[in-house]
Amino acid sequence: MPSLASARYGKDNVRVYKVHRDEKAGTQSVTEMTVCCLLEGEIETSYTKADNSVVVATDSIKNTIYIKAKEHPVNPPELYASHLGQHFLDTYPHITSAHINIIVHRWTRMTVDNAPHPHSFFRDGQETRNVEATVSRSGGIALKSSIAGLSVLKSTGSAFHGFVRDEFTTLAETWDRILSTDIDCSWTWKPFATVAAVQEGVERFDGAWESARGIIMKTFATDESASVQNTMYKMCELILDAAPEVDRVGFSLPNKHYFEIDLSWHKGTKNTGKDAEVYAPQSGPNGLIKCEVARDVSALAHR
Repeated sequence: MPSLASARYGKDNVRVYKVHRDEKAGTQSVTEMTVCCLLEGEIETSYTKADNSVVVATDSIKNTIYIKAKEHPVNPPELYASHLGQHFLDTYPHITSAHINIIVHRWTRMTVDNAPHPHSFFRDGQETRNVEATVSRSGGIALKSSIAGLSVLKSTGSAFHGFVRDEFTTLAETWDRILSTDIDCSWTWKPFATVAAVQEGVERFDGAWESARGIIMKTFATDESASVQNTMYKMCELILDAAPEVDRVGFSLPNKHYFEIDLSWHKGTKNTGKDAEVYAPQSGPNGLIKCEVARDVSALAHR
């Protein structure tokens, strides 16, 4: 007989905007999020026996996301996700786990007449700050923070040579190339027992995000990169050193290629090697390089 192996459900793509008004300073701050909340628990009869008595309506989940955003700070998102997930466990005894994914969209304060504007912002990139939270009765609160969609490029300072060559290899070795990628970096926190434990020392989350972003930018720019693999490993080591409560760091980086264009057909124009100035950006195919670096290698083995 078939049986239900796993199940979760909830509300996805809930868009939330919250404004914080500092009346004393006369300024406002804004946060825009896209939230997904999925529930697990004793819900199998809703699938197998058409028993909706165990279903918390997804419309109720959506409304809860809004109410909890009103009741609690939404920054840092790790704390808001913990409050939101814990609510479902406290409210519904048959729910055993709440899975919260939050995407924080980037709004940056405008500078007008050389001064920060009190209430105007602009979107200066598609980069997002993300959080995945699982709040469960058995495991407490598991948090993974990440940066996604941070597009970076450097026009030199990258090489790739000494790789395997065989009958299928056409790629030329290079000691100087364009390096470009979209940063997708995540860091997994040591488990928290309660929301109160997340709240205590809550500044750790903004601190780790700022450190990770700064490390990524500086390392990418200054490393004389022998490969994407080696550069991302250096980033992982530095982030682990900067955030002692993080268990492991992971990267997933596409290698976005820019190919030289042979223009010799036009009056002998030189546009290769040291004479290359005009390139053709490629949308695909592209390399994709991933890694995880754990503070303790056993943390990877028991994921």
